[in-house]
Amino acid sequence: MSLVVVGSMAFDAIETPFGKSDKIIGGAGTYIAWCASNFTPVKQISVVGGDFPQEELDQLTARGVDLSGVQIKKDEKTFFWSGRYHMDMNSRDTLETQLNVLENFEPVVPESFQDCEFLMLGNLVPAVQRSVIEQLKTRPKLIVMDTMNFWMEIMMDELKKTLAMVDLLMVNDSEARQLSGEYSLVKAAAAIMKMGPKYLIIKKGEHGALLFHENKVFFAPALPLEEVFDPTGAGDTFAGGFIGHIARTKDISFENMKTAIIVGSAMASYCVEKFGTQRLREISKEDISNRINEFVQLVNFDIDLVG
Repeated sequence: MSLVVVGSMAFDAIETPFGKSDKIIGGAGTYIAWCASNFTPVKQISVVGGDFPQEELDQLTARGVDLSGVQIKKDEKTFFWSGRYHMDMNSRDTLETQLNVLENFEPVVPESFQDCEFLMLGNLVPAVQRSVIEQLKTRPKLIVMDTMNFWMEIMMDELKKTLAMVDLLMVNDSEARQLSGEYSLVKAAAAIMKMGPKYLIIKKGEHGALLFHENKVFFAPALPLEEVFDPTGAGDTFAGGFIGHIARTKDISFENMKTAIIVGSAMASYCVEKFGTQRLREISKEDISNRINEFVQLVNFDIDLVG
C-alpha cells in the first residue's frame, strides 16, 4: 500500500531580508517528496518541462520516490515562481509567476499507483486535485488537501467541489478566515468542516499549528529558531512530515495525527534554515529524532494542582 503525492515541481527565485537565491528547485510536490521520503516510499504525480534537471529527478529516485507519474514535456518550460519576503517573513509579494507546463496539466494516475492508501494533494488547481481522486478506483484511507487564497479568490465553487471529497484540509489562518467568512478560528474550523473535511489543520507559521476534529482541538507549537532564511517550502514540508508519519504508521486516529503534526513541525523547522530544499537534503534520521525531541521538551510540563 502506498503514499501518492500530487503537486508542482518547479523553479523558484527567492528574496528575503537575509539573502537571495538564483533559480532553485522548488514546488509543493518537490518539498513534500523530499520530506515524506524520510518516512515512507513516495509515488509522485507532477509535470515538468525539458529544462528540469535530470539530476534532480535521479536524486529523488535514489530516495525511494517513484516518478512514473511525473510527465516530462520536453519542448516546454517548468513552472516558475519568484517572490520577495518582508522583514517579518510571514508576508511576501509575488514578483513573477510563469505557469508554463502547469497551465494545461492533466494528471494521469499510473496503474501501479492504484494501491494508494494515503493521498496528499499539494496546492494546485482544485480541478486537477479532484481529477486524481476521481481516477483512483478505491478510495484511499486518508485524502489530505492543501490549497491557497488564490483559488478562493478566483474559483471558490471549484474549490468547494474538491473540498467535499477530502478528509483533511490544510490552510493557514488567513485562508481559513477567507474560506469560512469567520474571524474566530474555532468558528472558521466548524464552518470549513461542514464543507466536507472531517479534519482541519490551520497553520500559523512561526506560531505553530492547530488540528480540529469534531469538537476536539490540538495545538502544536513551532520551534523558536534563531535564524529563518527562507520560509517558502515550510508549509509543504510540514505536509510532507505529517503525511509521511501517517503513511508509515498507517494510523489515522486523532491521537496519531497529533504526533504527525509534531513530526511535520520538526521537518518544517529544518526546511527554513536554508534556501529551497537544501536543508532537507542534508538532514539524517538522527537529526530528525533530535528535533522531534526538542519539540517534546518545548511543551513538556508537570503540574501539581493546588490543594
